[in-house]
Amino acid sequence: MTAVPDIWPIASAADAARARTATARLSAAAGVPLVERARFLAAVTGKLRWCLDQGTASDLLLRLHQADAHGHRRLEVTVRPAAGHTQGDQPDWRLSLMCPETGDVDTGGPAEADSAGMAEALLAADEDTAELLERIDAQEGLLRSYREELHQTNQGVLALHAELEAAAATQHELLDAERAARVQAENARSLLTFLADAGDAVTASLHHDEILRRLPELLVPRYAGHLDVWLFDDDPTTRHGHRPAAAVAAARTGRPQHAAAHPGGLPGVDDLPPSALAPTRPLLCVPLAGHRILGVLTLTAHGSRFDPDEAVMLIELARRTGIALDNARRYEQHRDTAEALQRAQLTELPTTPELFLAARYLPATRGLNIGGDWYDAFVQSDGSLLAVVGDVTGHGLRAAVMMGQLRTALRAYALESDTPAGILTRLHRMLRHQQHELYATAVIARFRPGDPTVVWAAAGHPPALVRETDGTVRVLETKPGIMLGVPMPYAYEDHTVALPPGSTLALYTDGLVERRTEGIDPGIVRLSHALAALSATELEHDLDTAAESLLKSVIHDSERDDDVCLLLCRTAPEAARHGLPHSP
Repeated sequence: MTAVPDIWPIASAADAARARTATARLSAAAGVPLVERARFLAAVTGKLRWCLDQGTASDLLLRLHQADAHGHRRLEVTVRPAAGHTQGDQPDWRLSLMCPETGDVDTGGPAEADSAGMAEALLAADEDTAELLERIDAQEGLLRSYREELHQTNQGVLALHAELEAAAATQHELLDAERAARVQAENARSLLTFLADAGDAVTASLHHDEILRRLPELLVPRYAGHLDVWLFDDDPTTRHGHRPAAAVAAARTGRPQHAAAHPGGLPGVDDLPPSALAPTRPLLCVPLAGHRILGVLTLTAHGSRFDPDEAVMLIELARRTGIALDNARRYEQHRDTAEALQRAQLTELPTTPELFLAARYLPATRGLNIGGDWYDAFVQSDGSLLAVVGDVTGHGLRAAVMMGQLRTALRAYALESDTPAGILTRLHRMLRHQQHELYATAVIARFRPGDPTVVWAAAGHPPALVRETDGTVRVLETKPGIMLGVPMPYAYEDHTVALPPGSTLALYTDGLVERRTEGIDPGIVRLSHALAALSATELEHDLDTAAESLLKSVIHDSERDDDVCLLLCRTAPEAARHGLPHSP
C-alpha cells in the first residue's frame, strides 16, 4: 500500500472503538509481535480516551509507510484536532513502530468498520489477551523457580560471608605490605640514582679542590645538615686536634663510626657515645680511602637520626670520593712531574745585540697538562741564528719525550744544513721511517747578521706574523708544507721575507689561535690585531712584557684544551748593526 493515511474522525466512544479496531487489525496484519502490538494499542487507546475526556473532536490518521532498505515498514498513528477545532498549543500526538511484514496490507478503511467487524475485533482482542495471560503464567512459573534458586544461593552467600570478611582483611594486609614495599623500592631507586649521579660528579674531576667543592653541594641539606672533610695531608702536624672522637676512631680503625645519644643501628657502622663537639646531633664519620686512608668525612644528621638506607648510600659515596681523591693526588703528582720534564726541555734563549727574543709557554688546563709544543733558538757556526717553534701531535709523556727527540734531532741536522727547508726535510725523513703514526708541525726562521731579510720554512704550521716598524701586521700566508711524519716523500721550500730593523716576527703554535667553536682563522685575525696594538716602546724596551701582554689579549678562556707556545723575534732598530755573536 502507499503511505496515504486512513483518517478516522473521533467524536464519540464508538468512533474511538472503530479507530482502535482498525489500528489493531492493521498492526496484526503487518505482523507486529503480540507484546509490542499490545503495548502499541494500549498507548493508542489511552490517547483516544484522553481526547474523549477533553470533549474536542479529533482525527486519527493511520499510515503504513513503504518498506525501507532493510525490508521493514513503519506503522504510524497520529492524533490531531479535527478541522475547525483547536486545542491551544497542544501539538499533534504521534506513535509509531516497525512492522516485519513487507507485503501489501489492506486496512479496509473506515467504511468497513461495521458492527460485525467490531465484534470480530473484540474477539481477536480476547484471543490476544488470553495469549498474553498464558505468557504471564509461564513467566510467573519461571519467577517462582528463580526465587527458589535465589533462596538457595542466598544460603550459600550467608555461609561464605565470614570467609569473605576474613579474605578482605587479609587482602588489606597484603595491600598495605605491597604499598610499603613499593615505597621502600622507590626510596631505594631514588638513593641508587642519586649515588650514581653523585659518584659520577666526584669521579669526573681530577682536581682535588673541585672534588671537595662538590661534596657539600651534593649532600647538604638533602642528606646532611653539615659536612666536614678532614684530610691528613692538609694537617700533617696534628691529626687529632679539635676533631670528633668518632672521626679519630674512623681514622684509626678504617670503619664508619656513629656518635649519638642512642644507637643508630646502621649497617656496618660502630656506635659511639655522643660527641662532645656536637652533643645534640648524631654524627656519621666515614673514612675516605684509596690505596690508603686519606682522611675522614664527617656528616651531621639533618634530622634526629640517620636513615639506615641513606647511611649505606653515604658510606658508598664516601668510598668513591676517597678513590677520586686518591686518583686526583696521583694525577697531580704525574702532572707536576710531566710539566717539570717539559719545562726542563725548553731552551734558554740566546742573547744577541741585533736580535731580541722573548718566549712564553702555557700548558693546557685540561687533561694531563702536558703536550708536545716547544720553542728553541740557537746560533749556528756561521753566526746566523735559528728560531724554531714546533708542535708534536697528542698529549702526555710520549708527546713530551718525542718533542725532546725532535728538538735534539733538529739541532743535529742544523749542523749539516744551514737552510730551514733542508732541516725540515731531514726531520720529515726521520719521522717517516722511525716513528710511525707520529706527526708534528714546525716553523724555522733563520736570521743572518746584517741581512734585512729572514729565511723561513714551515711544515703544516700556522703562518707566522710580521709587525712592521709602523705597526702594520702581515701574515706570511705562503702555503706551508705537509706535516712532519706524513707517510710520503716530501722536500720543503725556503721562503724569504723582508724584516727591516725594528720589525717583529711572531712564531706560535695552534693552541694560541684555535678554538673548537670557530676554527683557526678568526684566532689568527685576533692575534694580528693584538700584535698591531702593542706599543713600539714596549716592544723596543721590554719584549718579555710585550709577549705577556700579547697572550693576555688573545687568551681569554681560563680552560684550554691545548698547549700555547709563543716566540717573538725583534730586530734591533739601530741602522748600523754588528754580527751576531755565539750564545754562551
